[in-house]
Amino acid sequence: MPLKISLAGNPNSGKTTLFNALTGSSQRVGNWPGVTVERKEGKLKNHPDVIIQDLPGIYSLSPYTLEEVVTRNYLVSEQPDVIINIVDATNIERNLYLTTQLCELGIPVVIALNMIDEARKAGIKIDIVQLSKVLNCPVVETSAVRQEGCDDAVKKALELAGNPEKAAFSFSAEIEAAIAKIEALLADRNLASPRWYAIKLFERDEKVAVELALDEKTSLEIGNIISRLETEYDDSSEALIISERYKWISGQLENCLVQPAREKETVSTRIDAVVTNRFLALPIFALVMFLVYYISITTIGSMGTDWVNDVLFGQWIPDVANTLLDKMGTAAWLKGLIIDGMIGGVGAVLGFLPQMLVLFLCLSFLEDCGYMSRVAFIMDRVFRSFGLSGKSFIPMLIATGCSVPGIMASRTIENESECRM
Repeated sequence: MPLKISLAGNPNSGKTTLFNALTGSSQRVGNWPGVTVERKEGKLKNHPDVIIQDLPGIYSLSPYTLEEVVTRNYLVSEQPDVIINIVDATNIERNLYLTTQLCELGIPVVIALNMIDEARKAGIKIDIVQLSKVLNCPVVETSAVRQEGCDDAVKKALELAGNPEKAAFSFSAEIEAAIAKIEALLADRNLASPRWYAIKLFERDEKVAVELALDEKTSLEIGNIISRLETEYDDSSEALIISERYKWISGQLENCLVQPAREKETVSTRIDAVVTNRFLALPIFALVMFLVYYISITTIGSMGTDWVNDVLFGQWIPDVANTLLDKMGTAAWLKGLIIDGMIGGVGAVLGFLPQMLVLFLCLSFLEDCGYMSRVAFIMDRVFRSFGLSGKSFIPMLIATGCSVPGIMASRTIENESECRM
């Protein structure tokens, strides 16, 4: 049976470029069974018994998009022999979030620190020996575009096949204790990656819960374990895991990463400090929304609506139509149908147009200046209590102006259940 090496990483991290460099022309492109997500496979150059797989780009093993679902299902269910995790060296902190999850799968992982040439140009220095030590897996500097270090990454992968290292990453003592309890409840399941499943259950991952088909007693015990910590930390279990991962990554990178000196605090940073402040954020948000509706509904928008209703469709168009119809000798019933029915009906609908235009102009301004993304961040905790994320606020806000664009905007929410809600 051929040895399988999977390339996993964030979108635009250089996976496909590395895949092309390793396989050359011996590639097969198709779709994953049952879905229209592209699947790429090829034989490693000069090694016909080694298959390289280019998995769809993902940011996390907590899937929202179809691509993320496909990649996670493959890694968990089919388990390749080795994973080469392509990490963008110019944006290492964000990329290592996925790395911490891949290392929990129980599959050997090699880190290909890609775009290392770009990182050096930007003045970024990475201690790969120390990084390898803290992640407990080999780290190789690569530049897929220049085909530098690609062979070294594969060589490390071939050496590591069948010998996974234990993940060095760990959560806080309280969360580790909760995960250990959940893992103990799964002891009789004979899972390939029991710790990974325990973490996903702690995050309340519905897909994993369905896959494991837990009995009512076990589900209740796990729910109690999670609820106790959520109450203690006053946050959702998923948010706790995300926070712990980034906290660990930031702490470890202090000893592995040297970045060029940052410029002095920007205007954007100073604005963030105010508009996302723990105490000022909601009052500022309420004031901004009041101004938006005051401008669009009460003042400028209202003036436009009054002019459309009272002047344009109240006098001008009916007067012109009445004069023309009189000259044509139109019957009274037909005049009534045209003036009171057609013109009056269209006018009643178009009368809202000025208010909608001003409202969406205000929302566009807030979007362009970056405040809408900050609102999503501010509202996240509030919406979590309803089973939604802060992103859900945007379509709800738009829907106050008109339900049609609100419904369309809801399609941008990745999570299907949140989108339906």
